[in-house]
Amino acid sequence: MGILALTADERVMDVKFTRDTVSVALKDGRTIIVPLAWYPRLFNATAAERKNWQVAGAGYGIHWPDLDEDLSTEGLLRGAPAPHVAAASAQSSSGRRTRR
Repeated sequence: MGILALTADERVMDVKFTRDTVSVALKDGRTIIVPLAWYPRLFNATAAERKNWQVAGAGYGIHWPDLDEDLSTEGLLRGAPAPHVAAASAQSSSGRRTRR
C-alpha cells in the first residue's frame, strides 16, 4: 500500500488585508489569517503602505519597506503576535491610538 505524502511549502505566495485581519497565502495552498491588531505597525499603516510588501527570507518572510516591518511564516503559524502587542492594546483601550 502506497502513501502519498504531501510536502508542506510554507513560502509566501500572497498577502491580503481586511479591516481586522492579515491573510497570508502559502505555496502549499494553506492560508494563515491573524488579527491585524497583533501587528501595530501594519494596523496603523495606510492601505498603500500595507500593499507595498515584498517576499523575504528565501520566501519564508514578508517585508514592508515603508514600515520597516517583517513577519515570518514560522511566526505566523506559531501564532506569535508582535512583542509590543500589550502596549498597543493598552493604548487602544485609552483611545490614544489612531487609525489612518
